[in-house]
Amino acid sequence: MFHPYTTPRQPPVFNQRPPGPRFLNYKNRGMEGANSFPALNKKPLPPYKWIHPPPIAAFVPPHTPRMSSGHKRRMNEYNNPPVVKHQRLDFSPDPSLAPPAIWRPRFPDPAVGQPPRPSSLVGSHQVPSSPNFSHHPQGLSVTRRVFNIHLFANDTLSGQMVEMFEACQQQPSDLEQKEIIRANLLQEIKKWYKGARLYLTGSSMNGLACRTSDADLCLVVEQQKRSTILRVLSRLRDVFKDLPYISTTDLIKAKVPILRFREKDSNVEFDLNINNTVGIRNTFLLKSYAHADARVKPLILVVKKWARHHKINDASKGTLSSYALVLMVLHYLQTLNEPVLPSLQRDHPDYFDPLMEIDSVPESSSSVPSYCSRNKSSLGELFLGFLRYYTTQF
Repeated sequence: MFHPYTTPRQPPVFNQRPPGPRFLNYKNRGMEGANSFPALNKKPLPPYKWIHPPPIAAFVPPHTPRMSSGHKRRMNEYNNPPVVKHQRLDFSPDPSLAPPAIWRPRFPDPAVGQPPRPSSLVGSHQVPSSPNFSHHPQGLSVTRRVFNIHLFANDTLSGQMVEMFEACQQQPSDLEQKEIIRANLLQEIKKWYKGARLYLTGSSMNGLACRTSDADLCLVVEQQKRSTILRVLSRLRDVFKDLPYISTTDLIKAKVPILRFREKDSNVEFDLNINNTVGIRNTFLLKSYAHADARVKPLILVVKKWARHHKINDASKGTLSSYALVLMVLHYLQTLNEPVLPSLQRDHPDYFDPLMEIDSVPESSSSVPSYCSRNKSSLGELFLGFLRYYTTQF
């Protein structure tokens, strides 16, 4: 019977050392013992001389002959053209992969009626999480926002809300027309008040306006007393009456006196106040909230349309003003178990300092750190939850 001694063999090409014996002759522990066969009385084999393996030739893809039939050459793994991929840090699902809009109640929050479902799902697609931050019940501070509102329109009611929003929201041309009127009015006002400044405020600037929304103007002058402010508004009313593009003027002596007038071509109504600078700060605050989540603007627009339809959106008649409705929506979105919105004043007080100079208030909300909510409720669910919250819980 053969002893378990190994014979030399061709080493694998990937081995970088001379092969050694798997078993040793315990009587002859050297390499010579590994090549001896005393039981067979055979001449021992000479020691194996190591030879380096031949170099491995570079891989050459097989040649694919060109087709002479005029058809486009079929792409395979060898002749695909090189493609330069640009990495994009986008953690939102591709909207083109979303399933068709099929009504299925999801009830993602107790305010809607049932316990929340897993927040990492939008429709039927998994939302990948970034490895660079950890989840937190109050949301995430990231540099990417989900602005595609169609991701939250997976049911009939939500789809109708999106259609209304896209049809009724203020267009860039509407805002441009208001800005032209503001600039023209400022030229007329400076003829009487040299250091005057005129600001567009309210929904026209915070992104929550409809195409039919009026425009708010804040005139900043040196006069501070109420009696002086009324005299300034009276003088401006006389000035505006002579302007060819102003149709009607009306001085309203409310708690905050305003001069109301209408532009002829666009038929847009303007409300001009004096030194009500809190409106300038609030405009930036509401703009920051409106841009914090894609669902804020459509939800506020639909709530205002709903309130106007039911005749509860007229502060002059003792019902809710549009500003009050906006605050109600923001409060609701902040108090859900999975908040849609954070408290920006609490989390970023430096951006919303009430003592900040007017000229220092930013015009864009892009400087405010982004917020990504873990709440994936649809627009319809949030709207129904809003109604339920203020009728049964608030």
